[in-house]
Amino acid sequence: MQALGYPDDFFHAELVQLVRVMRKGEEVRFSKRTGDFVTLRELFEETGVDAARYFFLMRRGDSQFVFDVDLATSQTEENPVFYVQMAHARMSGIFRVADRAPEAVPAEGVDLSLLGAAEELDLLKELTAFPAIVARAAETYEPHRITGYLEDLARIAHAWYHKYRVLGEREETARLVLARAVRQVLANGLAILGISAPDRM
Repeated sequence: MQALGYPDDFFHAELVQLVRVMRKGEEVRFSKRTGDFVTLRELFEETGVDAARYFFLMRRGDSQFVFDVDLATSQTEENPVFYVQMAHARMSGIFRVADRAPEAVPAEGVDLSLLGAAEELDLLKELTAFPAIVARAAETYEPHRITGYLEDLARIAHAWYHKYRVLGEREETARLVLARAVRQVLANGLAILGISAPDRM
């Protein structure tokens, strides 16, 4: 690597377990003898890049991994990447309904003590954990720490979204600041993994 101008530790390869692919409830059989394999390109084409990438990143490299094609293509809460992306889309939808850009809602001067509901306190606590999660994932070469974090954050965000009104409430500005922060952290986490953060789904 030094001949290319990079330090010796620039490239690091992690060995992972073989992946079992499930489709329609049955395992897709591979054969070395006949050359029957499912390629990564085929999975990308069948499930989309976001889903395939997320599914590969959400498990430890040394653990058994079953890639469920039907789950990866489903648009339900059981699909973890859909679940996380939907949380981002819901936070974006709050600003769409408010007819305000998220960037137009600064946190400076906002009374965040109004965020006293249990889900709001859980969200604030979860948001503050993000930098440490990313740092630990980088140190240990374990991106599944980020996918697990995003799913936890999305779970709390969905619960908050369903339970509390934002617009027209006494807590409106504080809740808009919270929604902006959740949206940003979800987007940042997905971007680190190379996955899109859609505003609508």
